[in-house]
Amino acid sequence: MPSYDPDNIFAKILRGEIPSTRVYEDEDTLAFMDIMPRSDGHLLVIPKSPCRNMLDATPEQLSAVMATVQKLSHAVKHAFEADGVTIQQFNEAAGGQEVFHLHFHVLPRHEGISMRPPGNMGDFDLIAEHAEKIRKALN
Repeated sequence: MPSYDPDNIFAKILRGEIPSTRVYEDEDTLAFMDIMPRSDGHLLVIPKSPCRNMLDATPEQLSAVMATVQKLSHAVKHAFEADGVTIQQFNEAAGGQEVFHLHFHVLPRHEGISMRPPGNMGDFDLIAEHAEKIRKALN
């Protein structure tokens, strides 16, 4: 397996070198808004410690990330009055992974509404509004 690249975009976000709209943070994980949201409230959850994906993550990293994924799934479902939540996670390029730092996509979903296509930049003001809704739902 290739080694972890400490210059990947999520590592830079963790170090504060690249801005992000942070929603939740604890000792082991960070949740922030996706800048190319496929649904309103689309966010990412990552471990603060380095690992490429699930294939090289430790059980402790996976446990911490999944606890945060569950917490944020409840929050986005409540904040957006969603009918459900889609969780996506990709491993290695052949598996669809584009950023090689373990991350989970959390997407609130509504019955009968498809996700938007990937790769389209979101409106940053709207993303910030969505982040605030999620933060309020966490309290």
